Amino acid sequence: MAQQELMTLKRFQEKFHSDDACREHLFQIRWTNGFCCPKCEHTAFYFLETRKLYQCTHCKHQASVTAGTIMHKSHTPLLTWFWAIFLVAHDKRGVSAVFLSRELEISYPTAWLLLHKIRKAMGDRDAHYQLVGLVELDDAFFGAPTEGGKHGRGTDQTPVLVGVLLNKQSAPLFVKMQVIPDVKGKTLVKFAKQHIEPGSTISSDAYRSYHALAKEYNHQPIRFNVKDNPDHLKWLHTMISNAKAFIGGTFHGLDSKHLQSYLNEFCFRTNRRQFEGQMFNRLLAACVSTDTVTYGDLTA
Repeated sequence: MAQQELMTLKRFQEKFHSDDACREHLFQIRWTNGFCCPKCEHTAFYFLETRKLYQCTHCKHQASVTAGTIMHKSHTPLLTWFWAIFLVAHDKRGVSAVFLSRELEISYPTAWLLLHKIRKAMGDRDAHYQLVGLVELDDAFFGAPTEGGKHGRGTDQTPVLVGVLLNKQSAPLFVKMQVIPDVKGKTLVKFAKQHIEPGSTISSDAYRSYHALAKEYNHQPIRFNVKDNPDHLKWLHTMISNAKAFIGGTFHGLDSKHLQSYLNEFCFRTNRRQFEGQMFNRLLAACVSTDTVTYGDLTA
């Protein structure tokens, strides 16, 4: 994405003071070069004030700035949406539904739904990109284990596969995290095909399931031994630790059903950590380019 406008609190308050101001901004994002009818591509229109729609003068099609976005058919005012996106974008720790409900004076269910929609936009945005080059790959387990239960790969915690792309200096660039049903070879290969470009080098531990990656990747397994090789998968384990702190610090009592949503948020933030002042516009762009999800979808 191109360089984005820096958005401070003062700038945000000056620019987005009403629903109309938010709608105009979405119009500029949707139709950068002027209105273009989604149905017939005609460029002339008139605005239906009572319905807040743009009607094509040629085919009479009525277009909304929120159609096809995460905000589609939402009864929440656009200004509330913008405030929610701003607050999420500008707090590195993430914000809880309790916090959003209190600060925006909306109900808890509304705040909860807004946050899950925003996280969906985060996940969908990152789904467009694959890791290419040197990738550290390992599994981790999230959640509290049953008292007296097993630890490690025999635990009843939720398994998550984590991939971290390293640069030439072996520093982390991007991260991918996905909840998985198991740590079998076919599951690892499926993750790799979705998130890692073929031909990349994958560094992992020597667990037998990872050997299935050798068919399409330069697989470099090393038996993990923190004493003899303390730097092996160092950044990956750091990312896992940071993700657990992020989830545990802000979102207490998180169950496995929505774990992927929170992992998506962690990865989105981590992958754009160098664009701190641009996070509002980057997150808004993700929300505009993502189809919506309903409360029923999330609670089914």
